Amino acid sequence: QVQLVESGGGLVQPGGSLRLSCAASGSILSIYAMGWYRQASGKQRELVAIITTSGSTDYADSVKGRFTITRDNAKNTVYLQMNSLKPEDTAVYFCKADGTRVNLFSGLSDYWGRGTQVTVSS
Repeated sequence: QVQLVESGGGLVQPGGSLRLSCAASGSILSIYAMGWYRQASGKQRELVAIITTSGSTDYADSVKGRFTITRDNAKNTVYLQMNSLKPEDTAVYFCKADGTRVNLFSGLSDYWGRGTQVTVSS
């Protein structure tokens, strides 16, 4: 079974920074893409940033220039460096592993972490 565990959330003042980490564990052969999503209270979950095995990235317009996603393929870990945080960045941040293969004969599956709270407030 594949598990994703996020860490690094917390309370930060506007303009501050946080770094989120997400480690995937279990029997994993490969993960095509790893991404960060967020869900604010009363809103739908939205994509924040995503990175493929080759390093291609994509960001939500609202975070471009402020957030940076990186990945350590050997550790099946993805990071999200969040700078210049704004109150509107407050949400639960979820990690997702897309296109996960657990062995040579398995299909591709997607997995979610349980989330970590990020609160931006003075």
